[in-house]
Amino acid sequence: MWKDESLLGKRVLITAGADGIGLEITRAFVEAGARVAVCDVAGQSLERIAAELPDVLAIKADVSNESDVAALFERVDAALGGLDVLVNNAGVAGPTGGVETLTLADWERTLAVNITGQFLCTRAAVPRLRKGHAPAIVNLSSAAGHLGMPGRSVYSASKWAVVGFTKSLALELGPQGIRVNTVLPGAVDGPRIRAVIAAKAASLGKPLDEVTRSYTSQAALGRMVTMRDIACMVRFACSDQAANVHGQELVVDGLTQALS
Repeated sequence: MWKDESLLGKRVLITAGADGIGLEITRAFVEAGARVAVCDVAGQSLERIAAELPDVLAIKADVSNESDVAALFERVDAALGGLDVLVNNAGVAGPTGGVETLTLADWERTLAVNITGQFLCTRAAVPRLRKGHAPAIVNLSSAAGHLGMPGRSVYSASKWAVVGFTKSLALELGPQGIRVNTVLPGAVDGPRIRAVIAAKAASLGKPLDEVTRSYTSQAALGRMVTMRDIACMVRFACSDQAANVHGQELVVDGLTQALS
């Protein structure tokens, strides 16, 4: 159980917070006593989180859409009265395949969600965070944000962009008292990575079991990380325990040196 009380009553917005890693991050902040708002594009996921966590404000919004983001922050203002923490979690896996097989539409959609969405939400959040208490931003990147990833060039490019965005924000916003970090998950066990593995196996013409083993063995610990691992790191990065952790790449990947 989380015993630190520095997040008690904090006003937190988590993008794509109603499913997968985002839902686990939401649970972690609720456990810490924070007041949480989430957005998501999936109506069914928002309905499920409303049933599981009725005190969480659940809002439908696409972070890559400027109008949606503006409306999202208006809802957050009305419900929470401000903001102390922004977790830019929204992201898509993007297409799998050699660069010559990718469509421009797939490329642009991946960048729109994975990096433009972070820009739009951060731009809206910063004026609010300046008025917040011990404000913090955490941007979700990936191990693919500091390593190349064959067959996933657009995903990797978008996640490298998140790291550069974070480093720049840290220099820009640090003097204003806003801490900014990025979390880089390795292969996170769950439906999303299983779908990526299946697509990779199909594109390479290899057995599913063989490609799955390459993902579980690429970390020195010999296993995938869990969604809870990522949620705990995000929560730590936003707490007073991380008061001097700023502009950092917080890697949670069991020590992965190369991606399959």
